[in-house]
Amino acid sequence: MEIEKDILIEDLVEDYPFAEEFLRVRGIKCIRCGEPIWGTLEDACKEKGFSDQEIEQIVKDLNEINQNKNQQNESEDQHTRSIKTIRYKGD
Repeated sequence: MEIEKDILIEDLVEDYPFAEEFLRVRGIKCIRCGEPIWGTLEDACKEKGFSDQEIEQIVKDLNEINQNKNQQNESEDQHTRSIKTIRYKGD
């Protein structure tokens, strides 16, 4: 699933926990900052003065981070399966 600018902030930080830190360092409301978290990613960005082009870049960056995390997790899963296979063969 791809992150889009109309995703609700609540859903974004729940489904993509890394997004909380990503947003926080950009001054966008998040769970830890104490601001209410209603609205979409686009709404939150516009409240902080980001242009449409900057919002598109934020969405692109979030998707790239998510893709990298997924690839890393797949690689770790393959490594874990390889280790388990070696252990079973050695038993």
